[in-house]
Amino acid sequence: MYKNPYEHTSGIIKNSKVKEAGFEEQQFFTGQINMNYVSGPDNGVPLVLIPAQMGTWESYKKVMIPLSEKFKVYVVEIRGHGKSSWTPGNYSWKIIGEDMKAFLKDVVKNKAIIAGNSSGGIIALWCAANLPDFIMGAVIEDAPVFSAEIPRFKEQDKYVYNGLKHLVDTIGNIENRDIANYFKGLKMPVSENRNKEMPDWFVKILSKMIKKYEANHPGQPLEVGFADTLRVMLKSLSMFDPDFSRAFVDGRFYEGIDHKDALSRAKCPLLIMHANWHRYKDWGLVGAMDDEDAAQILKLAPHAKYIKIPANHVIHVFKPKLYIEAVENFAREIEIQGS
Repeated sequence: MYKNPYEHTSGIIKNSKVKEAGFEEQQFFTGQINMNYVSGPDNGVPLVLIPAQMGTWESYKKVMIPLSEKFKVYVVEIRGHGKSSWTPGNYSWKIIGEDMKAFLKDVVKNKAIIAGNSSGGIIALWCAANLPDFIMGAVIEDAPVFSAEIPRFKEQDKYVYNGLKHLVDTIGNIENRDIANYFKGLKMPVSENRNKEMPDWFVKILSKMIKKYEANHPGQPLEVGFADTLRVMLKSLSMFDPDFSRAFVDGRFYEGIDHKDALSRAKCPLLIMHANWHRYKDWGLVGAMDDEDAAQILKLAPHAKYIKIPANHVIHVFKPKLYIEAVENFAREIEIQGS
């Protein structure tokens, strides 16, 4: 059974601005795994951020420093991600929810606002439904509420499911993989009749760069150039256990949450952030949820606040100012309700 080769690199933050803002990187043993996280100065109520699938704490670097001026910010890397333990064969919503329970109880130690993007948003919803003693509010940032449930996820709105299967097929073999192959044949629909695809010549160049870096920096996560968005993505992929995605593909992951039930039981304040979405004949839903999903969320949780933000799926990356404003306003409303 393989392990995460990058756990030992915890404690090293290379981003000077993040370090100067007072953030530190640490690991917490939950009793089952080592959970890697960064935390900032104590400037307010705890705010726990959970990245999307394949993401690391670096995905929040545009918002974590401004947010740390008013919150005690934590950014976690869930099992299978970043410098946290890899647990092949042992991934599900319930398992990760229990990891979060241990983190909130033993690290945060106070009621927190929890905010997750994409699959991280489903984890935040799990926490809101199951951990009322630890959660004062939950931010669900463009999460696949309803759309990530079987059979819809696999048979109807299958764009994301097919993307996860592509990852497993191309870089799912830990012992012999080339991260560049993830981009080979990967299609991104931009209209009903047009897709974006990375050209093979670029994949070959990327492969050479990755192999050269790995040879010169054994035991280190990828730090290959190009635009920063691609650099972070490549680094995150190199630190990601593909069995996490395989668990979605083969069905192991879904234990532990029924979306309707969770929304009905989540009594704390909720903020639903909804990004752009499209639906195409050959792909289904390209996005996390459609307008009908959003309406169903508000029907089941009428106390939730809903905000539509014209942005791509990772709102905190593409519209950081709007994300920060929404989170700060949400926290202010919680404070008013509690006073």
